[in-house]
Amino acid sequence: MSIQCIALDLDRTTLNGEGRLSPGNRQALEYAIAKGVHIVIASGRPFASLPEDVTAVPGIEYAITSNGAAVYHLPTGRRLHSYAMTPDSVQAILALAAEESVVCEAFVDGQAYAHAPYVADPVKYGATPQAVRYIQSTRHPVEDMATFIRLHLAELDSMDLIVGEETTKRRIWTRLESTVPDIYVTSSVQQLIEISHRDAGKHSGVRFVAERLGLSPADIAAFGDGDNDADMLSYVGCGIAMANASPACLAAADQVTLDHREDGVAHGIFRILRL
Repeated sequence: MSIQCIALDLDRTTLNGEGRLSPGNRQALEYAIAKGVHIVIASGRPFASLPEDVTAVPGIEYAITSNGAAVYHLPTGRRLHSYAMTPDSVQAILALAAEESVVCEAFVDGQAYAHAPYVADPVKYGATPQAVRYIQSTRHPVEDMATFIRLHLAELDSMDLIVGEETTKRRIWTRLESTVPDIYVTSSVQQLIEISHRDAGKHSGVRFVAERLGLSPADIAAFGDGDNDADMLSYVGCGIAMANASPACLAAADQVTLDHREDGVAHGIFRILRL
């Protein structure tokens, strides 16, 4: 195995339980970069909410954001590639959200906007207490999300529906896939359904970066923990799931590493690069 590129999910993968890059994981990233390996962020987060702990590591070149809806050159902040949602799809999602009485987040030009009461009290809408600081520090609160989204109808990188509990989530997910065209649907955390253009997905972002670098999937490893990482892990030559990964992510992986709270990314990087 000759790995020349590593794509890294962030939350519950590269970041520890406090949402930080541990010294051990940073050391592993620096080791890989020193060996000439391209390190690529591959996150569901929009560009503006990527953590400085990771973006400040010298040598990280690319960031796949909003579940593959946009790819950035990290040193310059330049957007290299994107898939905007179609206006028809966005209108259909807004109508469905109104019928189901669920609220939205929207990602526009790398920024996150969310229903103001959700930002004020994320736990009330199904978020974990550990996620509160992240949500409140990265979301711009908007009182009327439907109006805001219609004002940016052709500019959305992606949308999230905040669905709360599993029964509602499954019902809405089924409705989306059967009635709304041109969308890619996934999820990284329990309370969210994450929606972008049909050609998005982290695997799509990795493919774009690979083609830019002249690499094949066999040259790439990827780490992840969520359902939204499964396609990426299936696409690359070496897909590595965290011990804390979802069943879908584990099923897509070639290997399993340690938990994200145990520097699982560092453990996996040293294992594959020292083979």
